[in-house]
Amino acid sequence: MPDVVRLTDLAVPQFSDDVNAIFDVMGTMADGLRLDADQLHALASEQTGLSDFGARDYSARLEVLLAALREVDDLTPGGLLNLHSQVLQMLKNRLRLVDLLARNPEIAASELVPPLVIAGLPRTGTTHLHNLLSAAPTYRSLPYWESVEPFPAPEEGADIEPRRERTGQATWFADEAMPYFKRMHEMTTDHVHEEIQLLANDFSTMFFETIAEVPAWRDHYLASDQTPHYAHLRLQLKALQHLRGGGPRWLLKSPQHLEQLPVLNAVFPDATVVITHRDPVAVTVSMATMVAYTARMHRTPVPVERIGAYWADRIELMLGSLVRDRDVLDPERSVDIRFADFMADDLATARSVVELSGEPVTAEAEAAMQAYLDGHQRDRHGRIDYRAEDLGLDEDDLRQRFSGYRARFGV
Repeated sequence: MPDVVRLTDLAVPQFSDDVNAIFDVMGTMADGLRLDADQLHALASEQTGLSDFGARDYSARLEVLLAALREVDDLTPGGLLNLHSQVLQMLKNRLRLVDLLARNPEIAASELVPPLVIAGLPRTGTTHLHNLLSAAPTYRSLPYWESVEPFPAPEEGADIEPRRERTGQATWFADEAMPYFKRMHEMTTDHVHEEIQLLANDFSTMFFETIAEVPAWRDHYLASDQTPHYAHLRLQLKALQHLRGGGPRWLLKSPQHLEQLPVLNAVFPDATVVITHRDPVAVTVSMATMVAYTARMHRTPVPVERIGAYWADRIELMLGSLVRDRDVLDPERSVDIRFADFMADDLATARSVVELSGEPVTAEAEAAMQAYLDGHQRDRHGRIDYRAEDLGLDEDDLRQRFSGYRARFGV
């Protein structure tokens, strides 16, 4: 593949014959599926052999989400299967968590050491920092397969391979259908992933905005206090510690935290928080491009300019929340990192973050991070030629809209 690619099929995706054949099979598998709460609950129970979903306070949120997903226009049969499967998996995750807690009630009372949290928009260095820090044994991180299926079926027990294999099949197909996605954000079975996937198990997160165009869901999410859902995340992290152990403290990362700093601070007191920054114009263009590119997995044609406008508005709102709430964090346990400074010496930046979190930078940790850098050169898969005009966006307009954030953080 060429080193630099401009995506020319964002609006009308083009697939290989093999991928089209798989989509055809997915279409037949979608026969009879509905984005319907009763059907999804029944299937989750049937496939797990469990019936206790725990507190059903999530039911109203789920109905809002499903109604929003049903409003997605030009949804393909394969796309219906894709979205249905994701929601179904989240319900199965709830069933298995409730079952795990019933069999191990001590989990809820177990200790959770204050985590290290990375908060920043995509394309600001969050993934690189997350991976770099996770390479060392200092922290406990979340591999992608575990974020998708965090809790095993009782018959699988401690054997993680069935979950890894199922996730591997999905990532293989994503690579086939979106061959340029790895240039934006590499997805593998074992790569370090965000806990936003765990937040989705309580059906209250901006995660759903990234998998489909759901403005009604966005409005519901933004109008709701996220404290109980972050508490549910905390409970899931305790359950994962119980199952697989790991380092003494969690390393977390999600863009959602930018607009939930007061909630994050309340639920994870004494957490160390790292906030990454980069030119928001470039970030908006690249993120909107990424969302438009992934939309081919569930709809065609893709409303590229509508997606561009949506994410320009959404990022403006997120950064406005960050400007408003940044000072709620303890300055002794938080730091702002600019992308250019990070790229100038990424190992030194990682070292300073470890020290800020109160952990020693051991020779073992240093060697592990250096080994990661040696094997993961930037742009090793090639680059995307991101252009605002491909999304119907104007860079001058974006600069004006982000001027408050730019002035506040010097980017």
